[in-house]
Amino acid sequence: MREIKKVAVIGGGLIGMSWASLFLARGLRVVVIDPRAEAESELHTFVDEAWPMLTALELTTTDDVQTPQFGTEIGGLTDVDFVTECGPDRIEVKHAMIGELEAVIDPDVIISSSTSSLLPSDIQSGAKYPERVLVGHPMNPPHMVPMVELVGGRLTSEQTLRDAEEFYVAMKRIPIRVRKEVVGHLANRLTSALYREAVGIVEQGIGSVSDVDTAITYGPGMRWALMGPHLTYHLGGGSGGYRHYLDHLGPTQEARWKELSTPSLTPELKEELIAGVDEELLKQDISTLTERRDQALVKLFQLKKTYGF
Repeated sequence: MREIKKVAVIGGGLIGMSWASLFLARGLRVVVIDPRAEAESELHTFVDEAWPMLTALELTTTDDVQTPQFGTEIGGLTDVDFVTECGPDRIEVKHAMIGELEAVIDPDVIISSSTSSLLPSDIQSGAKYPERVLVGHPMNPPHMVPMVELVGGRLTSEQTLRDAEEFYVAMKRIPIRVRKEVVGHLANRLTSALYREAVGIVEQGIGSVSDVDTAITYGPGMRWALMGPHLTYHLGGGSGGYRHYLDHLGPTQEARWKELSTPSLTPELKEELIAGVDEELLKQDISTLTERRDQALVKLFQLKKTYGF
């Protein structure tokens, strides 16, 4: 594996800034490329605010906040050992970015796309060295949430996947190898399934936006922070475990599956959803919402570590 000392982050939005903060914390040199001139000040502010959280998560290698490089042109990149691509989720944009990258980076430098839905085979199509292109999709914010799912395309080499996995482990992430290319990869398919029903419940008048969010955060969401659905239902099977659960309650699951929603995001439904969130926000201090979420994620990380989850 190529020794990774310097990482390029292409795209300085929320995901790109979050990745950049993590890589800096882990002792790497980082350059962020974004065409927006204002992205540089946004980046420095983000890193400064993220650093205490990164320290609390035991991710920093120094107490001193590190400073990333910034540029507006991919063509200005030099001496890059790994690329994290966080551009817009449009295939033509991905192709253009890879074309520019391949003109300036070495052939063995991995290009890892943070795309939430696009297939790696489509992203690597037309690349000069498609074997080094893969998906490395995080959950937002990636400097706080450790999972990253790795998806190889038809032409991605096994060596690329192994090297990427080794890199993310060094970044103290928890990589998951997705075994098959599908839209949304693995984690986003799970979140999309839940969100579809969350929207459908509002559309059908079963519950409000607030009802849905309360049901999750004070119900199954509390368990999901500790264990996934399969292990949760194993405990639900009592002394008989998962087998007992599936044998006795599996049919009730199948009955519910047949009744699940297939909503359409019509203009009217969008307005109802947005109004519901606006109503929820009236009960929140919006100015501290992100900060409080991140502080709670730190405490959750510490709690999970204490209890072996």
